[in-house]
Amino acid sequence: MDPWRPCVLIPVYNHEAAIAGVVTQLQARGLPIILINDGSRASCRRVLSDLAANSKLIRLVELPENRGKGGAIKAGLRFARQQSYTHALQIDADGQHAVEDIEQFLEAGQRYPAALISGLPVYDESIPASRYYGRYLTHFWVMVNTLSRQIKDSMCGFRLYPVVAIMQLLEREFTGNRMDFDTEIMVRWVWAGGEIVHIPTKVCYPPDGVSHFQVWRDNLLITKMHIRLFFGMLWRLPRLVKMRVMGR
Repeated sequence: MDPWRPCVLIPVYNHEAAIAGVVTQLQARGLPIILINDGSRASCRRVLSDLAANSKLIRLVELPENRGKGGAIKAGLRFARQQSYTHALQIDADGQHAVEDIEQFLEAGQRYPAALISGLPVYDESIPASRYYGRYLTHFWVMVNTLSRQIKDSMCGFRLYPVVAIMQLLEREFTGNRMDFDTEIMVRWVWAGGEIVHIPTKVCYPPDGVSHFQVWRDNLLITKMHIRLFFGMLWRLPRLVKMRVMGR
């Protein structure tokens, strides 16, 4: 298999107003694109079908029911492995990520092919205060659950995965399927001894953007995730301490 064959993964759930613009920017870079329709409404399905029908770069994975962001990413990664892609660049469909930074992610992926390359958000004034300050609680628990500061930000959905290694991790470890996925997969990646490289990248929240974050449901899922990871950390404590002593 080619040691460097990247693709882009975009989970889509009712983002018909923004996805075409994101795809247009990506197509200009000549990258293969995997769109994952996460059980979207009919109007969004039509937009995605039209995009795939009019470009040889685009493949469309259809999920009949909404699985959540994590479930959609897992389906996309599974498809990427089937298509023999070595690395998958996850980016959101709502236009909040800086597509112009993709080259930095790809360069880092080529330099560190076994690492997970993660965006380190640089926010502008568009971020809601509740989202900005709410992230600090997750940052704290991530440090506790990894016994390290290796993960500088676990909630940015702009990241490059080494496909085979991340799929092997997903096949042996449980991870949530919704907004808890991005953080949990990174913690479990660190537990497994995986390397993380961070790339600073601008993140904006478009005024007409569509957010699927449901305050009560998703905060409950994230709380359960932190509890699950905390007890997972305790079970792994001797090995984690040994890894830190050895500088890993």
